[in-house]
Amino acid sequence: MATFTTADGVNIWFKDWGSGQPVLFSHGWPLNADMWDSQLTHLAENGYRAIAFDRRGFGRSDQPWNGHDYDTFAQDIHALIGHLDLHEVTLVGFSMGGGDITRYIGRYGTTRVKALVLLGAVTPLMAKSDDHPDGVARQAFEDILQGVRNDRAQFIRDFATPFYGLNAGQQVSEGVLSQTLNMALLASLKGTLDCVTAFAEADFRADLAKVDVPTLVIHGDNDQIVPFAATGKLTAAQIAGAQLTVYDNGPHGFTVTHQQQLNADLLAFLQGLQ
Repeated sequence: MATFTTADGVNIWFKDWGSGQPVLFSHGWPLNADMWDSQLTHLAENGYRAIAFDRRGFGRSDQPWNGHDYDTFAQDIHALIGHLDLHEVTLVGFSMGGGDITRYIGRYGTTRVKALVLLGAVTPLMAKSDDHPDGVARQAFEDILQGVRNDRAQFIRDFATPFYGLNAGQQVSEGVLSQTLNMALLASLKGTLDCVTAFAEADFRADLAKVDVPTLVIHGDNDQIVPFAATGKLTAAQIAGAQLTVYDNGPHGFTVTHQQQLNADLLAFLQGLQ
């Protein structure tokens, strides 16, 4: 476990397991790198170098007042890749983390990138607009902001129901629910709020247009947080040659509910790049 310091003085915490071809993971809101432990372990045990970091404002990274925007997140990823001198890295992003690795490619290209994996990602954009009629109503983001401001702990606990599809036949343990809440409460309140605005407003269509590496898109068809029709389906259509895998009745939090299937799919995709 280690940290590095960004150009604006923020310490970013990361874990770096195993050896071999590097795979860099970016977590979702409002979690941290620990959400990836199953995937990191699985890949490290199968000959890959698995790396995950806590986004600024989250987990064990510093909690700055500013900088919770996608250009800065992409810059942090760029700095981490440079710090570790990674080459031919596969970038994996879940939910809002899919946005920052896509923005990284939009800003810095794919010179060091071998492949891209987008899991329940917020790309190409989330909010409903005239040219994105299937998007999420803006009131939904306002409701999240209000819930987090009023009682963050209870909001996150309640948010777990649609997140994991507990209202649609999925099951997770009480331990998972406790861990989810614990991860969320490690984040700064300011970062938690700012990131809602970031993923509500960001438009990644120009970034996706610059993706020129093999890409795997995985999404649940019953995602109540990042609806498949408004995101994953469009993302896969925009990236030439992208492989789309849809998890039947999959919720947003399929990294837990479909853990073994996801681990197998990630490993198969990586092995297919050889």
